[in-house]
Amino acid sequence: MPREDAELFAEIGARLAICRSEIGVSQAAMAEAIGVSHRAYHSYEKGKRGVPVEALVKMQDKYEVDVAWLLLGTKSIRVGHDFEALKDIESSLDQHLNAEGIKIKSEKRGAIVARWYQSHVEGREVIDDDVHTWIELVRE
Repeated sequence: MPREDAELFAEIGARLAICRSEIGVSQAAMAEAIGVSHRAYHSYEKGKRGVPVEALVKMQDKYEVDVAWLLLGTKSIRVGHDFEALKDIESSLDQHLNAEGIKIKSEKRGAIVARWYQSHVEGREVIDDDVHTWIELVRE
């Protein structure tokens, strides 16, 4: 059964948020880098609009973003990334959020995943207190 546009845009928006957080730029800076307004970029992350192909190409050229991952969730965020670790992190976070009955917006979830993944890349162990702190930071 094909996905609805709204569902597809929400999935892409969540991956955009993860990607932008992992790169370490603001929405405004990403919007400028890919040649769109801040308002337009914000609507991409919120899943309200589809991302233009031209913007995707600029993102790939400037930040080495894996467009297949961004659009379909396949491969990795950027070349050389550990996609299996990222999937494990996302799964662990979702299990934790569900177990605690916590609801957060997709872009906030993306920010937590990006922090967790960055810790993984840097070889730092993530403990439960870290995850709780990150969740509290995005809930405020």
